Amino acid sequence: MRKLLLILLIGISLYSYSQNLIHHTTNYFGPNANPVPEFTDATIPQFTQLTLTGDYYFGYGDETISNFLKVEVPLIAEKVSVKVWKTLLEHYSVSDEIVARRQMQKNSGLATGDFYVQTRIRILSEKKYTPVVILNSTLKTASGSDFINRRFFNTSGYYFDVELGKSFKVNQSFIDEIRFVSDFGFFSWDVQTPNLNVQDDAIMYGGKLIVKRKNISWENTVSGYTGWIARVEDYGDKPIVLASKLNLTTANGAVWFLQFQHGVRYFPYEQVRIGVQLPLRKLTPKFF
Repeated sequence: MRKLLLILLIGISLYSYSQNLIHHTTNYFGPNANPVPEFTDATIPQFTQLTLTGDYYFGYGDETISNFLKVEVPLIAEKVSVKVWKTLLEHYSVSDEIVARRQMQKNSGLATGDFYVQTRIRILSEKKYTPVVILNSTLKTASGSDFINRRFFNTSGYYFDVELGKSFKVNQSFIDEIRFVSDFGFFSWDVQTPNLNVQDDAIMYGGKLIVKRKNISWENTVSGYTGWIARVEDYGDKPIVLASKLNLTTANGAVWFLQFQHGVRYFPYEQVRIGVQLPLRKLTPKFF
């Protein structure tokens, strides 16, 4: 009788856990909630840079239109910088199936995203036989809105990653330069639900191939992270994305770009991004 009672209690607890667990992953939230972190071409700019984008996410029952603002300020040109970014506003519209799957309250609405603050330090310079090494340290706030509709987490997070980059000049060819970049790090964010209050820790990784021809460059990136929480099926803290980006640099140093991103695993979105990166020379600090 005691064994039967114990089995029933365990069964009720597991059922309650599965019903109340909020999946703090890209598989159950909006596309800007906890995306796979982007990494650069392993360079720190000489001047302050302002980046503005417009994003369209679609597919799998969730359609999201958002804008994105990023500012990188070099404290020491090409050596140390501080970067801040945020999804300013997003409009979402989801299907009834997605509302039920994510335990949302409504099908459409507006939300604003989290602030990210990052410091970047160049550890080693790129030389003939060695790559550049850049250390990034990033904090994600819990300032995003509309958690109840699963647009942004109500918890904070952070990550540390290292970028390595090496360029190779190509002589007597249509291509001027080929650059390889890799990224590896540690990503952690809080998971707080009625039955769970822990950190989900993940290994970050990524690789990038950049092909350059005069003022045009083409980037192809595969990246993702792998978390440890897998207590329920399809939890989804192991997203992988594949992105292809075309850049056009103008005479004044502005970079216009167009990107398509495909969710390979646990990121149920396709993304089209258009944007511009502007050099703000007059707003660059001069400490030395």
